[in-house]
Amino acid sequence: MNATILKFSKFKILNRYIVWGFDMIISLSSLLLSFLFINYLLNVTLAIGLIWQLLLVGAIATGVWTVIFRVHDGVIRHTTTVEMFRIVKAMFFKSLTLLLFSSFGFFGFSQISFHVYSIIIGDFFISVVLLILWRIMVQSFYHYVLQHTEKAVLNTLVYGTGEDSLKIASFLRGVNGKYRMLGFISRHPKRNRYRIYDTPIYYGADIESIDKLVRSLSIDCMMFANSDDLKKNDDLLNYGLENKLSMRIVPASEMTGEHTEFQLRSIQIEDLLGRDEIKIDLDEIHRVLHDKIVMVTGAAGSIGSELCRQLIHFDIKQLVVVDFSETGVYNIDMELRCDLNAKNVFSVIADVRNRERVETVIKRTHPNIIFHAAAYKHVPLMESYPCEAVIDNVLGTKNVADMALKYHVDKFVMISTDKAVKPSNVMGATKRVAETYVQSLGKAEQDGKVEGKTAFVTTRFGNVLGSNGSVIPLFRKQIEKGGPVTVTHQDIIRYFMSIPEACRLVLEAVYLGTGNDLFIFDMGEPVKIDYLARKMIELSGLRPDIDIKIVYTGLRPGEKLYEELLYQKENTLPTNHSKIFHAKSINYEYDKVSELVDRLISTAMDFDKVETVKIIKAIVPDYKSQNSVYEKLDGPKESETKNKQNK
Repeated sequence: MNATILKFSKFKILNRYIVWGFDMIISLSSLLLSFLFINYLLNVTLAIGLIWQLLLVGAIATGVWTVIFRVHDGVIRHTTTVEMFRIVKAMFFKSLTLLLFSSFGFFGFSQISFHVYSIIIGDFFISVVLLILWRIMVQSFYHYVLQHTEKAVLNTLVYGTGEDSLKIASFLRGVNGKYRMLGFISRHPKRNRYRIYDTPIYYGADIESIDKLVRSLSIDCMMFANSDDLKKNDDLLNYGLENKLSMRIVPASEMTGEHTEFQLRSIQIEDLLGRDEIKIDLDEIHRVLHDKIVMVTGAAGSIGSELCRQLIHFDIKQLVVVDFSETGVYNIDMELRCDLNAKNVFSVIADVRNRERVETVIKRTHPNIIFHAAAYKHVPLMESYPCEAVIDNVLGTKNVADMALKYHVDKFVMISTDKAVKPSNVMGATKRVAETYVQSLGKAEQDGKVEGKTAFVTTRFGNVLGSNGSVIPLFRKQIEKGGPVTVTHQDIIRYFMSIPEACRLVLEAVYLGTGNDLFIFDMGEPVKIDYLARKMIELSGLRPDIDIKIVYTGLRPGEKLYEELLYQKENTLPTNHSKIFHAKSINYEYDKVSELVDRLISTAMDFDKVETVKIIKAIVPDYKSQNSVYEKLDGPKESETKNKQNK
């Protein structure tokens, strides 16, 4: 018996022609039943020839209307009210067809009478009921089969009763896998004891009641439809982790559109840190990007590649992908062309540090908009290589910005970082120098000191979740190896945002920026890195400090406990977007900045580390090194000075 059931469980989808064939048989059977029943009730003599005429027209009408309304296209085990309504429409038009033929004297009726109406109406109701009933029977049988196969091993509760939760429940009831859907769990008492899909809704008032429910039903798994439900029910998540339940979620990208299959995955730290997704004005962005040539530098990086993925969904004329990494360019080019079916991609291997090469690429492609994402971003590494940081972050930005101005690019959007504010490291300081140059160039253009029509826009982010060099991939590797997980300081905090969030901000800046603008994203509350490490260990099913040790290694070179997003002199103003603020840029004299930047680049080219950092500090007075060999260049600290004065 079990072998037979297991054999049936392997058939996930009935062939549409088989479904159509059964629909035809049921439809004709209902017509025959209605004809025989009405004739019996009215005691009418039955003519065999008329039955064949009736069945012939009924078969044609059923075949035509079921195809038109695509009755047989739906997967029966996922049948919803939409599919049922298609059946009703198809059978309704079948009845109209029979009525039309009857009015022309078919079937031996000289006129449309009560007899004719009775047959057609009876057929309509019988056919609708039977067609829906056989689908319900198939659903129930398939669900029964899954419940009795060895694969269905995880007793599962789905959190919530919203639309996304119902999608998951429908999928779990039909999936031939390891989940046995036993019910919904809700925190709303009014929904208690109701049923959906013939599955009960359980009220989870508190952890005690949830614990009783889990134990009574032998629950192994909890399923969440979105990260918002997770963040609102931290106690439920912690309970699941502590009790070794399988905590699963559906990726947000799969909840859009019509889906019958989902790739369920374990809950990740990004699901807990992410905030409500930024909503952008797609119409305005589409208007700005329509039929434009768009260039992305650093296109193989985390931000650059995501920008490319989002840009191709707008009606741009061409996407120019620029990066120095051969492998990186190949990977993003193949993804855009093959996976995302982009036809208007032009990939270029070029180094933004090479001025002549940058000019050649811009002159050849004539971009209307440039997103400058190319940069060195690793704080401790750049602390050891300040000259390379200057050459890439400052010279690279200067080259692209200068050529954008020279070749009349409409908009130049620079991607900066919160580490550029009161920088404590070389990386942040070089990004601040790059910001300073771009803002001074934009101001000089506005004042008429340099010719051009380019709108210069700077966007400033916090840390990006999952980016290259991010702490999250590092923690994952350390957890996979059994630890220890290394945290630099117990009190260190950082702002976090997802890569898609960062790119939405950049796209929003395209139309918000009119020239020499600096935009700041509302980053929300900062997150303790220690909390992040502990929660990642728990999500892995392990216990912090017991299964996986956490080791505090001390602040790395150039690292500080917290980051800021604004200078004190920068005043923020609201924009049309609630999560984006316009910062009033500090006025920089282009001639002075340009002279200092040229001197800085020249010194960096000579690979004089100390002199290079000295010049950076001259350009950025707020740059105070921390945990770095360059602290000595800042002179005595305030605390030391005060102590000497007191003595």
